[in-house]
Amino acid sequence: MKRNHHASYNSTDRKWVMPLTVLGVLCCLFLITVRRAKYPAAGKAGFTPSTSSGKWESRFSGGGFEDPLKLPKLPRFAYLISGTKGEVPQVKRLLQALYHPRNYYLLHLDLEASDAERLELAKYVKSENSVLRTIGNVMVIGKADLVTYRGPTMIASTLHGIAVLLKLAGDWDWFVNLSSSDYPLMPQDDILHIFSYLPRDLNFMEHTSSIGWKEFQRARPIIIDPGLYHSKKSGVFSAKEKRSMPASFKLFTGTYLCSEWVVLTRAFLEFCVWGWDNLPRTVLMYYTNFLASQEGYFHTVVCNHKDYQNTTVNHDLHYITWDNPPKQNPVSLTTEHFQDMVASGAPFARRFEKGDHVLDRIDAELLKRSANGFTPGSWCLGNPGPGKDPCVVHGSSDVVKPSISSKRLEKLVLKLLDSESFRSKQCI
Repeated sequence: MKRNHHASYNSTDRKWVMPLTVLGVLCCLFLITVRRAKYPAAGKAGFTPSTSSGKWESRFSGGGFEDPLKLPKLPRFAYLISGTKGEVPQVKRLLQALYHPRNYYLLHLDLEASDAERLELAKYVKSENSVLRTIGNVMVIGKADLVTYRGPTMIASTLHGIAVLLKLAGDWDWFVNLSSSDYPLMPQDDILHIFSYLPRDLNFMEHTSSIGWKEFQRARPIIIDPGLYHSKKSGVFSAKEKRSMPASFKLFTGTYLCSEWVVLTRAFLEFCVWGWDNLPRTVLMYYTNFLASQEGYFHTVVCNHKDYQNTTVNHDLHYITWDNPPKQNPVSLTTEHFQDMVASGAPFARRFEKGDHVLDRIDAELLKRSANGFTPGSWCLGNPGPGKDPCVVHGSSDVVKPSISSKRLEKLVLKLLDSESFRSKQCI
């Protein structure tokens, strides 16, 4: 009996259908992945290193339809929010203004605050039917640190918070430290959106090696801080002897006194905490006897290691204004500074007095946040309205809806990464 030739051919060919289909799908996925990595979405800012010049370039296109396959992955931030006695309301308000389900938040009230205040904060985070309890990305430090600000206890407390976030907070990209006198100037959707286009190895801090008067008032004096071994605050002690400037590393600090505010990468902070190189430990021991060590520790470590010194952006992403000549603390911000704050493009500002009216204006005009509610974002699915918090009903945290504020942050980032100034301001 003769076989039908056509039928025989189909039977043999059918054996190759599945392998060829799988191979085709894999090829398509590979091309999509490569294309997604190479080209940013239309109408967005994309920042990539130029292999020929080593400078940062920005790319834009004129809007239109965006292919979702080209959108970069959203980052995650790990926030450390610090406060002291009597500042629970400020810490709560700052958390509500900053909150986004993608991020992690660690709250710390120093040892001057009472156990009752820490318990109040913990109960707020764990309250029934709370968004914070449901999502579970907010933590409270139970064993508080003593923070004296003039000695090394502040940097010790910051490193403690970083270690907790590295251990308990899962995967994140950037660390941000804020105090209860800080406040955001834009929703998290805007910050996440712009940072999604940035290389994940950029460290933001104000820094310089021209330490000027700090050499004789900070570096050469030797101080002892009782806060390292006492449970109550007291002043630091100064030794009669002076010390020479270090020879094995170069000192870096911020331009002004208020230089401890940073936006640092997870990779750099793992290096500082785990210390597979001895530099972070050596520098930390040096700063143990240094006045206001928080103003120079991270700056000195990042600028003295070849793997990180080219990752620095000379800006702390804060709007801060000073008297002329500068005093011990920056100017307290009010409604008089509102337009300048907005124009700066900075995502954060300080310093604010408790309950100042400018905070209400920021809530109303920039954050669109109601009293005692969260700053709304694309994750908030409830019905907005007077006295209502749309974030009580929440959805996916993988989508953001940037506002006009993102354009201001985009402009600031473009200026900071401009090819003519970016490299020239690194660790100089």
